[in-house]
Amino acid sequence: MVGEFMTHMLDKLLRIGMLYDFYGALLTDKQRQQIEMHYLNDLSLSEIADELKVSRQAVHDNLRRAEHILEGYERRLSLVERHQQNKARMAEALAALQQLPQAIRILPEIQHAERILEALTDQ
Repeated sequence: MVGEFMTHMLDKLLRIGMLYDFYGALLTDKQRQQIEMHYLNDLSLSEIADELKVSRQAVHDNLRRAEHILEGYERRLSLVERHQQNKARMAEALAALQQLPQAIRILPEIQHAERILEALTDQ
């Protein structure tokens, strides 16, 4: 049960982080600040409330609103989903190149393509 909860929390952290990377600039300054404090700097709601001199409930509500807004942008634009699909396709292309016979893989063009795909899939 604890492992399942931790997995859910990690998934949420990663999801919000990705959404924030793509759509964070579209949030208000206050929403960006609180998302960064909570998800990027790992501050608790109480710590954020103390620092911003607002109630814990206000922080909670603002974070939930910001998360909802980020999810709304993703539902409409699908940038995160397309990014993940593209990364998967690039990984497939890299794997296909790596399956080529060594005599072909030593060609400069193939090595160059491999380096590009490796760099893109590591992001």
